[in-house]
Amino acid sequence: MPKFPSLSRRSLMGGAVATGAAMAGLGAAAPVAAAAPSSGTPRRRPGQKTMINVAYDAYPTVRVGVIGLGNRGASMTPGWAAVPGCVVTAVCDIRADRAKRTADQLVAKGKPRPAELGGSAASFEQLLKRDDVDLVYIATPWEFHYEQGRAALLAGKHVIVELPIATELDELWDLVDTSERTRRHLMLAENCSYGRNELAMLKMAHEGMFGEVTNGHGGYLHDLRALLFSDTYYTDSWRRLWHTRSTASFYAMHGLAPIAAAMDINRGDRMTTLRATATEAKGLADYRARFVDRSHPSWNETYVNGDLVTCLIDTAQGRVIRAEHDVSSPRPYSRINTLAGSRGIFEDYAGVVSSGGGRIYVEPDHGGHSWRDFGSYRKEFDHWLWKKIGDDAANNGGHGGMDYVLQWRTVQQMRAGIVPDIDVYDSAAWCAPVPLSVMSLAKEGRPVAVPDFTRGDWVNLRLGLDSRPSDMPPVA
Repeated sequence: MPKFPSLSRRSLMGGAVATGAAMAGLGAAAPVAAAAPSSGTPRRRPGQKTMINVAYDAYPTVRVGVIGLGNRGASMTPGWAAVPGCVVTAVCDIRADRAKRTADQLVAKGKPRPAELGGSAASFEQLLKRDDVDLVYIATPWEFHYEQGRAALLAGKHVIVELPIATELDELWDLVDTSERTRRHLMLAENCSYGRNELAMLKMAHEGMFGEVTNGHGGYLHDLRALLFSDTYYTDSWRRLWHTRSTASFYAMHGLAPIAAAMDINRGDRMTTLRATATEAKGLADYRARFVDRSHPSWNETYVNGDLVTCLIDTAQGRVIRAEHDVSSPRPYSRINTLAGSRGIFEDYAGVVSSGGGRIYVEPDHGGHSWRDFGSYRKEFDHWLWKKIGDDAANNGGHGGMDYVLQWRTVQQMRAGIVPDIDVYDSAAWCAPVPLSVMSLAKEGRPVAVPDFTRGDWVNLRLGLDSRPSDMPPVA
């Protein structure tokens, strides 16, 4: 396995401040020969090739089709339409009235009216047959992501899928293979990877501010009890029902993905083993007993998903990641977002309002065992995307603007014909803890192997979310 010297990633990659360089021009770090696929890794079919460092074809206008118009899909659709050079050409939901309502909202904002598709579970197939869709955005319940994502690839579309892209290992492998065979990109719509603090933390890590990074901690801690028992928020109670049929860590990738990016997972390091623990499933039943009427259908349900599911992940370079998921307990929201190394540590969600919630302690800047404000460091290491479109992000997207940053960057990459920041291998690796946590818990917490979805190419250092500054192509 490769061992990198104590240099910043910027120096290894020839200077992250350089602009206009293609991925092929990263020659400062000589690529390492790909390792042999590990035991149990399925081999590629004849003619099937990696999608690593494969650029999009340049699209003068990116035409987006949206599948799934519940809370997430309906809220994200105006953001796609607001990105320069992007148009929403089709919207689809099993409930046809949602498609009409979303189309009406776009027209009210002065946007072209998209085609409206819906009324059946197969309506998404009509959208995939359209020749005016380049990118399919999928925001349906989790159980449909794999089928719809795979179908979109086979229809010749690029795909961006809400979390997770799939819930089983064989499905994750199939999406990797289908992307490679169709030569179309599939990426996880991981908006938290584009969070302002997360990107500043990544830049600091790659500049060597934390020394040799040794460990990170991320997750999704969000009290969803009231929404889970709402009769209107999650259609047909789909999200609560997952708590009756799986012990998985459903959604830890919100915190895992930024830590993985800072550690160069799939770009010089990789996750190798995972072991999971879980508390008893107490929170949802307790909430139901106190606040839900006995006539509610949830009283026929038994919850099996632990309130707190914790995954401890080892990497090939000897690092450790702790990823957590808890939506069933009373607690303030947190994605944790903590990174530590031989020379310091950053902790997010520490309640420091003046610095966006974070605190920091790095040598030689700090001493005396006292936390310091993160504000000046975030300003110094602010990612170029936030510098360029921060105001637009705040006006056009939710979650503090990171939704729009994700959308803007995706469209920009497609219009400029460049390599995506997040590829199918990242997406599969970040979602692998969903099935792997189930496997480990079934083995009483013993370690299970994390697949190498890159088939050995993880050893090669390359750019990802630490992208070089570039412009949105002008709109004709």
